[in-house]
Amino acid sequence: MSSIRPWRDIARRRSRQIMVGKVPVGGDAPISVQTMTNTPTEDVGATIDQIRRCEDAGVDIIRVSCPTPESTARFDEITRAANVPVVADIHFHYKRALEAADKGAACLRINPGNIGSSERVAEVVRAAKANGCAIRIGVNAGSLEKDLLEKYGEPCPEALVESALDHIKLLQDHDFHEFKVAVKASDVFLAVAAYMGLAEAVDCPLHLGITEAGGLIGGTVKSSIGIGNLLWAGIGDTIRVSLSAEPEQEVKVGFEILKALGLRTRGVRIVSCPSCSRQGFDVIRTVEALEKRLEHIKTPMSLSVLGCVVNGPGEARETDIGLTGGGAGKHMVYLSGVTDHHVQSEAMIDHIVELVEAKAAEIEAGMSDAGQADEVVEAAE
Repeated sequence: MSSIRPWRDIARRRSRQIMVGKVPVGGDAPISVQTMTNTPTEDVGATIDQIRRCEDAGVDIIRVSCPTPESTARFDEITRAANVPVVADIHFHYKRALEAADKGAACLRINPGNIGSSERVAEVVRAAKANGCAIRIGVNAGSLEKDLLEKYGEPCPEALVESALDHIKLLQDHDFHEFKVAVKASDVFLAVAAYMGLAEAVDCPLHLGITEAGGLIGGTVKSSIGIGNLLWAGIGDTIRVSLSAEPEQEVKVGFEILKALGLRTRGVRIVSCPSCSRQGFDVIRTVEALEKRLEHIKTPMSLSVLGCVVNGPGEARETDIGLTGGGAGKHMVYLSGVTDHHVQSEAMIDHIVELVEAKAAEIEAGMSDAGQADEVVEAAE
């Protein structure tokens, strides 16, 4: 099969690039995955523990709510402990933004129009500039300004875009340009239309999300449709999947959306069948076990797990490691698309885990050798 697949190409919207801590957002930077802690920020230990779990899941940027003076009192402990940039979530209290900026926030999530007078906006901008903070303008259909609701009668794409442009102007009037923007809604059609309108109007990076999307299953579906639609159109520079689920689940779903579109590769991509009466082993339980036991693998690779020989060999040819169900508890293992050996049911899961771990180590060693070779060439030059 040809490696050139023009029907899979996604032409990304060209946006300005900003820095959120050490993470570039926009331009040609990889699309970053975000989530938000749900622990009381005042409980520093619990918040850091949750950040660790999200880091293990691969999060690029994490947001922490700062609604009270108590939440920012020890905020510097959180920013120092985190291995990823921390965004301080600010709504109405501009002083919380000043405090968070002074205590290591890489970004401030605000609506400039919600924090008071122009003087207060100027104070926040000064604090952001002094501390190297970016700003994320967060427009939400559920909290649109009263004048816009009166003008349009209801939340609509035009209202969200106008709100975003108004907030953008407030920052630009203070000569601040290190910002990204979100125009979120719980309605998929509304959110997608608003983002598409905003993408045509501005060149700043866009933070994608379907807000209040729902629980793990329903929210994943809504987010995949909305965020996936926009990403497929080339729109979006950073994403947060909003779920009524633990933050690390949001991270995992975010990466799965990006992996499905070929925009990020991280960990094992499993291709598996829905199972049927032809299956030579319990596909559902096998995939559940493998997903859990392979969570620690960060190296990009593919694994196919199919219960019978109808589609199994074809899928195995396209993956790094493949498993196809056979008869009498004896199943075929494929390596790099080629039939290699058989494995019995009782040893199957352990064996596949060992193969994946070995493949990951081989890939990592190859990457390391390539990096060392590049260093040698650079030194010689």
